[in-house]
Amino acid sequence: MGKKLLILANHFATIYKFRKELVSKLVEEGYEVVISLPFSQDIEKIKGLGVKVIDTNVDRKSVNPIKDLILLKNYTKIIKEEKPDLVLAYTIKCNIYGGIACRLYDVPFMANVTGLGSAYYRGGLIKNIVSNLYKIGLKNAKGVFFENIANAQVLIDDNTIGEDQAIVLKGAGVNLNQFQYCEMPSDDVVKFLFVGRIMTEKGVNELFEAIRRIKKEYSNVEFSFIGWFEEDYKILIEDLENEGLIKYYGYQEDVRPFIRDSHCVVLPSYHEGMANVLLEGAAMGRVLITSDINGCKEAVVEGVNGWTCKVKDSEELYEKIRMFVDMDFDKKVDMGREGRKHMEEIFDKDKVVEETVEEMGRWVNQLEFCM
Repeated sequence: MGKKLLILANHFATIYKFRKELVSKLVEEGYEVVISLPFSQDIEKIKGLGVKVIDTNVDRKSVNPIKDLILLKNYTKIIKEEKPDLVLAYTIKCNIYGGIACRLYDVPFMANVTGLGSAYYRGGLIKNIVSNLYKIGLKNAKGVFFENIANAQVLIDDNTIGEDQAIVLKGAGVNLNQFQYCEMPSDDVVKFLFVGRIMTEKGVNELFEAIRRIKKEYSNVEFSFIGWFEEDYKILIEDLENEGLIKYYGYQEDVRPFIRDSHCVVLPSYHEGMANVLLEGAAMGRVLITSDINGCKEAVVEGVNGWTCKVKDSEELYEKIRMFVDMDFDKKVDMGREGRKHMEEIFDKDKVVEETVEEMGRWVNQLEFCM
């Protein structure tokens, strides 16, 4: 029997949508993989990867300490029963309470910080609480994976982790076979696509402002939105739809048909770990317009496959959108092809998976990961 790896996650998508290739690689190499996460209707897809799955409730938004203590208790129970050789956690609560549970049982632990979240950027009491919990949970981590260097530096600077613990990857990478290059639509309508949760910190207010200006000047432009919305935006989205300014399609399990039907992916986010939709859009040959921040700008070669804008700058966002609308179609296509090349060279998921497995083996000597 191979080494046993326990993966802690808070949602089906964390594993299946973004990291099923990593799980498959570990199983292929002979490792016994156990995944702890909340069950959903899609759980059979994860079981189909050849792993054992344990139903574990993780309330992602709750700040109730009783619920968090229950999660810690559940993790200690799982670790005691499964006796894993290594635990790998994703997202904040799994990182914190998984890390604490591993300290209690002296089990090698690695964390993956997919993003620091709103608390770190807003500051205040919640940020201090999260920071202190991270210091406890990550103290003995053999390694901490990050999706961009800026997030790693934040935790290094506030002494949450040491420099020798940080491992920076290219996000989760993008599956180049799943997100294949396809030609841009050749019709006369220039189509923009936003994919993500519709909330202030995704830059939607600035985007809506830019859209209003663009739609006054151009009749051949469409803006489509995919993703859940925060309740505060319900009425606004309905109004924007009724005015003919946007098309809203709600959450979509498969974004590829929407990317295929677009010319440009727009994401003016305030902060990201690594914006998967930008990688997916570029892989399919779509031009990118996004924020000049870590987690977004890595997907862009400025002026080659897209552009970046200053955060919260609706004027610059408007100018970049207008620039793209006015651009010759053949130039749009050329930029899209350059985006695909950039993904192949830097963000190929196969390369990210190989690097992840290699780093896990390098940091935990007792696990003999075969490459």
